Amino acid sequence: MTDWHVVVETGCEVPHGGDLRGMLEELCDMLASPDPVQRDDIAYSVVATWVSKGVLPRDLCRWLGDEMAARMSADDVWVRTFAPLVLDVLVSFGTFDPAWVPPFSRWYATETDLRGHEPDLGWLHAVAHGADLLGALGLHPEVAPASMLELAGRRLVAPSDAVWRHNEDERLGHAIALTLTRPELTSEESVAWVQPVEDSWTSRPSGPPAAWVQNASRTLRVVLGATLTGTRPGGEGQALSLTHAKAVQERLLSALHTLTPWMW
Repeated sequence: MTDWHVVVETGCEVPHGGDLRGMLEELCDMLASPDPVQRDDIAYSVVATWVSKGVLPRDLCRWLGDEMAARMSADDVWVRTFAPLVLDVLVSFGTFDPAWVPPFSRWYATETDLRGHEPDLGWLHAVAHGADLLGALGLHPEVAPASMLELAGRRLVAPSDAVWRHNEDERLGHAIALTLTRPELTSEESVAWVQPVEDSWTSRPSGPPAAWVQNASRTLRVVLGATLTGTRPGGEGQALSLTHAKAVQERLLSALHTLTPWMW
């Protein structure tokens, strides 16, 4: 058994003479642990570092991605929610399999456990972790950007009593904005995802806005800001402009008007 605390302390250097496949299997077991130290502080940190530094050969990256895609239907929420986080790193650093997209799309639109952070379990963060992968896929040339926008829309209209409290709206809004920078998007595709969101608002019962309505409203405001400023992949480098920024801005303002007509 690898002493992973030592590995982390040494900057995630690969132990001398270690078997990469065996160590990666250990890390995958730890990624399914309910212990946040094992899962997040150690396993995810090491995996993300190894992928970003090119430590893992292509075949192991593909094996890891297949394992994470399969975990989207796991019983335990922490197993499900750390799978997209690992897939995000893989896709962002050059490993992609189109077979990973359908399991992600099925999971992200239907996940019902939307807790952010729990004292015993640590970060669960389904919406935010899924948003990170959605943004990476939204930028990938082999993924249709309109499909990721449609998926984001389905996440936003899913009824829920959970108010997002840990920057989920910023993470999802950023992912949508990244996807909207794809140059092949038409103006119509860039705004089509907003209609189901607006429809869900206009058809809701009267009274104070439900949690999921508030979540969606804040997310759309993040995207609205990006129409003015652009957005930066990974938070670095020059901001990318949204391909149809003006059309998206006008469509978002129209939708938000249905909730707060005195403001927009």
